[in-house]
Amino acid sequence: MRIALYCPNKPLSHPDPSGDLVIARGLVAALTRMGHECCEASDFRSRWFWKTWRGRAMAAAGVLQGMRRSLAFRPRLWLTYHTYYKSPDVVGPWIARMLRIPYVLFQPMYATRRRKDPSTRPGFLWNRSALRSARHCFTNNLDDLEALSRAVSRHRITYVPPGIYPEEFRRDRGAGRAVRERFRMRSREPLLLAAARFRADVKFRSLSYLLEALGPLASRRGDFKLALVGSGPMERELKRLAGEKLPGRAIFAGGVARERMFEYYSAADLFVFPGIGESLGMVFLEAQACGLPVVALKTAGVPQVVRHGETGILVPDDGGAALAGAVEELLLDPDKRRRLGGNGPVFIRRERNLHVNYGLLSEKLAALAAENQGSRKTES
Repeated sequence: MRIALYCPNKPLSHPDPSGDLVIARGLVAALTRMGHECCEASDFRSRWFWKTWRGRAMAAAGVLQGMRRSLAFRPRLWLTYHTYYKSPDVVGPWIARMLRIPYVLFQPMYATRRRKDPSTRPGFLWNRSALRSARHCFTNNLDDLEALSRAVSRHRITYVPPGIYPEEFRRDRGAGRAVRERFRMRSREPLLLAAARFRADVKFRSLSYLLEALGPLASRRGDFKLALVGSGPMERELKRLAGEKLPGRAIFAGGVARERMFEYYSAADLFVFPGIGESLGMVFLEAQACGLPVVALKTAGVPQVVRHGETGILVPDDGGAALAGAVEELLLDPDKRRRLGGNGPVFIRRERNLHVNYGLLSEKLAALAAENQGSRKTES
């Protein structure tokens, strides 16, 4: 089946890595594996487009681009990934209606409070219009279900659990040893790992929280190091903070391609990342698939991707003492560490496996297209 795809927040070719891009590209790869043909109908990024004349002109150009590509491609279904008030879909509803094909949303978001602020109200209205135009919505975040139900009938919403391809993230002891050698670490020296973009947002808040939390633990224990995988504009500030809170213990590994992250997960003993403001957090799934116990805050969407007491430990946000306590507990208890780590790959294979989860998505999309084709034949 031919599917027209659109990503209003970040087109597939966007250069900055993020969890959103991982999900979007993974979605395309999965649908392609399952026999569908996907075409990115427009690469217009709609983020705050209404605030400038140039943005509005680019929106018009994005719609025209989408029309041209769609008329040439002749899709049977339109699929938009991640519309919300900052980056609403102003392309898909018009073209899907013109082509008389189902308009479907994957991971839309809806926040009614955004209509009260004049700066966000236009985006809220565009996004609400897109939601109301949708034949069906798929969400991978349980926290979004209630909000979406205010704009879309519940029977038109399907939950698709978030996940990864388990075979892409497996523990590789040889690769892990090679990373530890590059870090000049002793064979039994505990290594904590965190991975994130060094951006001035919730990622920086999480990394700062982590460094603050581990500072007191470092003064009590002299047997661990922390590897930080990532890069970005806040790197200098993070290095300054690490030098202050964890002198001699923080390793800045730089940016690492996602296909090589398994090497770094394989080198570590614990994955420790607070996850402040994370809607889900793909790195948590990747770490568990590689057999790493997770320590994080019990906040936002983290509990949806980490099983407390089964694959990791989730703690309250108390400023960092609970996080440091959980890390220390697992450093002192290798048996518990191994048990939690061993449960991770099982959890991923059984419940967060995209081969299964996107298989159900593929079937539903095909059913929506077939239903639409049947109704069109009846009309004619």
